[in-house]
Amino acid sequence: MHLQAFLPLVPYPDPLLPRAGSNAATVAALLDMEVHALVANVQIPPLSNALSKLLLTTPELTRQANSKIREHGEEILRIVADQAKLAGVKLVADRMETTLALLGGLAAERARYFDCSLIGWEVASQGFHTLAEDIIFGSGRPTILLPGSVKPAPFDHVAIAWDGSRVAARAVADAAPLLRRASRISVITVIDEKELREENPGARLARGLQERGLLAEPLAALNDGGDIAITLQENAIQSGAGLLVMGGYGHTRIRDFVLGGATDGVLRDLRLPILISH
Repeated sequence: MHLQAFLPLVPYPDPLLPRAGSNAATVAALLDMEVHALVANVQIPPLSNALSKLLLTTPELTRQANSKIREHGEEILRIVADQAKLAGVKLVADRMETTLALLGGLAAERARYFDCSLIGWEVASQGFHTLAEDIIFGSGRPTILLPGSVKPAPFDHVAIAWDGSRVAARAVADAAPLLRRASRISVITVIDEKELREENPGARLARGLQERGLLAEPLAALNDGGDIAITLQENAIQSGAGLLVMGGYGHTRIRDFVLGGATDGVLRDLRLPILISH
């Protein structure tokens, strides 16, 4: 049975670059997934009647802008379809129209019907940042963030960010299909960032994975007062991992996300593909 990945394609307000679709197709091929792409055409709402009377050209300009958004969405979908075909990946396409205010909630709801979400990542884009938060914390499914600056490599070596917490355990469970495919697993524990229940809980997790027939080893890392997200990512990269698995810390209050340090840091500075789960 193939895993099914949800791929949101949102052409507005930030431009969606073709490499987002290319990276998603590459990962889907590596993991034997089929991709369900959703083009979410965010439509610009019309101005109020009072304003539109003063600016007679506004309704037409709005229609033209919305038409261009749809055209860009179709162009991106064609690029993704071409990349999927080249990679031998089955692609199922769907479309919807929504407003910017409703986009995150609708995307999170749609993501619940698939095994994971794939999100192409651009560092400077607040729009992608917000969409990722909505899906990570609202879908109940794992999300794989794919940095546009890094071409995904085979996920033969997977790193796990482990501190013994509930969200870390949830991430490991969600990543189980990928861990079973890996030939090597590094369990990274930052031992000087916060108080841990035991000296190195990563060693316990590594033993448990070994007992399940997986080749896992613990890796103790030092943060030394630095950025915890960078520490985790750099240790994963230096170990040779192509994917980092981590839990997403945060909660929502009236749709305002309060993020943990590692989660917020990753969303600000993504350096390798990361499976993040809440």
